[in-house]
Amino acid sequence: MVNSDKTISIKRTTLTSLSLPTLPFDLIPEILSRLPVKSLLQFRCVCKSWKSLISDPKFANKHLTLSTTHTIHCISYRDNVHVLLKSYSLDSVLTNITETQFPSSNGKVFLVGSCNGMLFLAAKDLLVFQLWNPSIRKFKELPPPIIEPQQFPLMYGFGYDPISDNYKVMVMFCFGHLFHDGWIVEVMKLQVKVHTLGTDSWKNVLDFPFVFASAQGGQYASGSINWLLFKGTKRFIASFDLGIECYREVLLPDDSGKVDKNKLSLSVLRDCLCMISGEDVWVMKEYGNKESWTKLFTISYMLDPRASSYSYIRAECVLDEQVLLTYEEDKRRQHISYDYKNDTSKFFEFENVPKVCVESLISPCF
Repeated sequence: MVNSDKTISIKRTTLTSLSLPTLPFDLIPEILSRLPVKSLLQFRCVCKSWKSLISDPKFANKHLTLSTTHTIHCISYRDNVHVLLKSYSLDSVLTNITETQFPSSNGKVFLVGSCNGMLFLAAKDLLVFQLWNPSIRKFKELPPPIIEPQQFPLMYGFGYDPISDNYKVMVMFCFGHLFHDGWIVEVMKLQVKVHTLGTDSWKNVLDFPFVFASAQGGQYASGSINWLLFKGTKRFIASFDLGIECYREVLLPDDSGKVDKNKLSLSVLRDCLCMISGEDVWVMKEYGNKESWTKLFTISYMLDPRASSYSYIRAECVLDEQVLLTYEEDKRRQHISYDYKNDTSKFFEFENVPKVCVESLISPCF
């Protein structure tokens, strides 16, 4: 007859001897910080210590430095009321699409920009400004700025301030402007307001000192927001430093035949300012240093056979040898994934202007 107590004791000893070794605690964050956000959100349920670790802002910052997953986001509408965020995987554009109901909508919103996983959205007619991290479904509506009756928002910026270790939203409010054929031909006084995440108000900073007729959207790079401005035949980059909250002019490459000023567009590639001149793609490897402008490549296989010309090209992001470009031809925005090593392209369409965002755990709810 078998002694059951002895049998149970043997089984317990066997299980103990076969149990897996415990990982050193300092290796756990090193492993988890390299995982995608979706997995980390699930792993918060493993145990209390993992939940505490993954929810820690310091871990979110560590994860951000290692994150390599990027997603294309577009705003779309259902019945012109319900706002949807359509998200596309860069690995399988137009074949792996998810839709997310926007958490709050008082009207039509548009994507202004992105920084460290957070999207900045605005409904300018209602003075509603919002931050949203779609990876973790965290959303924050900013307090409304106090403005004068004749003011309205004209230009925007959103980025990270390394001095205060915080995020800032800036909006330029215009007192008046003149339009002609859809272009701004004259801008009156611009007042700039800045909101620091975690506060409940906006503050006025120095008025925008540059005179211009028209501008492209603000681009975040190296702790600054940058705009490509147009005034007659002059083209230049105006910059606002989020840390010390001051302005400067960032010089373009030399004018000696290197830059086609009639076809310029400003964007950011690999955290560097990027300028597309005609079909040439330039990057500023050292921010603020004019001599560091370097031609990265030429888009030699660009034109869609269906059209004969384009008015501008903007680089959205670059991953390895692939660069995502938005271009306009015949007043239609089109998009291309261009492999500048193999000189091949793939054309596709989105419902609206896309924004590329890195996946992160950074929360806008400071």
